Formats: sequence, C-alpha cells, structure tokens
Amino acid sequence: MDRDPIPDARALVRERYPQALWAVLAGSVLTAHRTAGSDLDLVVVLPLGDPLAPRRESLVFHDWPAELFVHDEQTLDHWLGKEFAARKPTLHRMVGAGVALTGNPAERQEYCRKVLEAGPGPLSSAQRDQARYRLTELLDDLAHAPDPGERQVIAATLWSDTAYHALAAANCWRGYGKWLLRELRALDAELAGRWLRARDDEAAVAALAREVLDRLGGPLFDGYHAVAPRPTVTALG
Repeated sequence: MDRDPIPDARALVRERYPQALWAVLAGSVLTAHRTAGSDLDLVVVLPLGDPLAPRRESLVFHDWPAELFVHDEQTLDHWLGKEFAARKPTLHRMVGAGVALTGNPAERQEYCRKVLEAGPGPLSSAQRDQARYRLTELLDDLAHAPDPGERQVIAATLWSDTAYHALAAANCWRGYGKWLLRELRALDAELAGRWLRARDDEAAVAALAREVLDRLGGPLFDGYHAVAPRPTVTALG
C-alpha cells in the first residue's frame, strides 16, 4: 500500500479508543524497511484503570493490517520493566521511535529513547553462567547425537542461540525474528555475515558457538548450579 499510514492510524485510534490519553504509530511502515505487508503497529495509552487495558489486538482497518498494544500508564510501566529485565525492548522501540497520533507522549518517548541508548547493561554472574551452560549443553548434544534429524534440530537451536548469546556477551539488546539479525548486524556486521553463512553447516555453527562461548568465559558444566524460588503451596481440595 502506497498511501500515508498516519491518517488511517489516527482514525483507527479515534474510532476504537476515543478516550486515549496518547497514541503513537511505530514499526517498519514508517521506515525504509516498509513492504507491501507492513502493518500499523500502535501503542495506545488509556486513562489509569481503564478496563480495556492492558490488551493486544489485531485487526484490519481501511485495508491495513493493524496491531494495537493498549495500556494505561501503570500497565505500560509494568511491561516496559518486564522487557528491560528480559533485555528485549520491543515496546521501548515502539514508543521511542513512534510518531504521535494524539495527545502528548513526549515524556514517555524521551524515557524510552534514553533506555534504548543506554543498553541493557552487563549480564549478572548467574545470567552469564546460564548462557555458558546452555551453549555447552547444546554443543555436547550436537557432538554426540547419532540421529541425523535430531542433529539438524540441535544445530538449528544452537545457531539461533549463538546469536542471542553473542548479543548478551556484548551487553546488547536481545532481538527476535528480523530484529535478531538487525541487532547482530549493528553489533558486528562481519559476525552477522558469518552467522548467516553458517546456517546449514553444522561444523560452522559449532565453531561460531564455541567462539561466542569463549567470549562468555568458556564451557561450563561441572559445578554449574541455579537456584529457583520456592513456589507458594496451595492446598488442593
């Protein structure tokens, strides 16, 4: 679709959420990455306590596929915090880079931009050990799996995990789908190229995984432990 998405996005918010305090349009539809399949990604913030928040909905509006991420200010802050802890700033990007459709999101946008610029910070010792253990385990599975189908699945998992952990080792944000490649290219274009070329080569995947594992501190199995919180026990019956 060649037409300007902003008027339609604004009309969508006014029709479905006239009570919105503010809303922004984000995503590839506003960038050079726009394609014929690009949708309208909207973040809509409602008054505090509005029963329609939080929610996510997908629909078609004026021939546009649209995804709406609906919050009030409290739920928005909650989900921004969850994303930060997961090192996956999807909502931060949408708010920070979005185009205002209604209201004044400037303060929240500035906050999200600062978070994105600062990055997720270094891994904790526990997070680093978990990453080392994960790659060590996958490499060991790949080296010893006798079934060709299982080897293929393990290699595919190791391939994607290698990219995730390369970003984590460099204190970068984690990406999923197309954002995994975008983040990896932003970190190191040469590494991203080698990662793409390794996709169907088990030996190349393993070599790249060992390289990233060394960046994290090397293999870890013997002596690894992780402590989980004890769940609250609820009596049955």
